[in-house]
Amino acid sequence: MSKKIVAIDMDDTICHLVPKALHYHNAAYPDLQLSIDQVVSFDLSGIWHPECNEEIFFGRPKLYEELEVFDEHTIEEVRRISEEHDVIIVTAARPTAVPEKWAWLQRHMPFIPFENFFVAKRKSLLEFDLLIDDGPHNLLAAREAGKRTIGIPRPWNLKLQDEFLMKGSWDGMGDLVNSVLSGPGFPAKG
Repeated sequence: MSKKIVAIDMDDTICHLVPKALHYHNAAYPDLQLSIDQVVSFDLSGIWHPECNEEIFFGRPKLYEELEVFDEHTIEEVRRISEEHDVIIVTAARPTAVPEKWAWLQRHMPFIPFENFFVAKRKSLLEFDLLIDDGPHNLLAAREAGKRTIGIPRPWNLKLQDEFLMKGSWDGMGDLVNSVLSGPGFPAKG
């Protein structure tokens, strides 16, 4: 029997991008302090400082190498999932961020081989059996393509949290992945 393919997002799924970007935004613009609860969509232009833009917010050199691991269970659970399934890391990235993201992944999860590292914004076009992601557009597109999903609850996907199986910690993620992959249908919520 062939292994199932588990696609795992990077930013705000296995590491914390938005909190780090907010940290730098708040340091640069002390007169407009933002919190993660204000990030209710991927369009941040309505909340960040008027002098800020996407390049400033997400384009800081080495930003992606500084990101913290999602939680204390993430690395071991991804390792465990990769022992049973074919894990691919699928991340949207501007070209300048790709080397940084790869460096982060190799520092924290060197067991993920290069050939399992994909840069793609339209993740549902890839072949996989299960997607673990925080992006509402990715969860919706994967479901529409008939793929199974596990969402990571974040303020920007709050409106969809009742529609998707969500897990806020990586503790026990391997067991959940196995349960979802062996189940008869597509879980809506858990």
